[in-house]
Amino acid sequence: MCRSIKTLRLPYAEAVTEDDMRAAALQYVRKISGFRRPAAHNAEAFDKAVEAIAAATGELLDALEVRGGVAR
Repeated sequence: MCRSIKTLRLPYAEAVTEDDMRAAALQYVRKISGFRRPAAHNAEAFDKAVEAIAAATGELLDALEVRGGVAR
């Protein structure tokens, strides 16, 4: 993965928004698929993957326990 991926949990991030999680998911799907923007016939699968990964990211951040505080 590229080094510019932003860490979305404490102590590196004070607050994580839905937009932050979606942007990270979009970056991941772009990297894995090799497409910056998919062709029309792949758009639904691309968008579905972004939403699923953003949801999984939210679940992960909600479940993490960070010593000295909450993860999100």
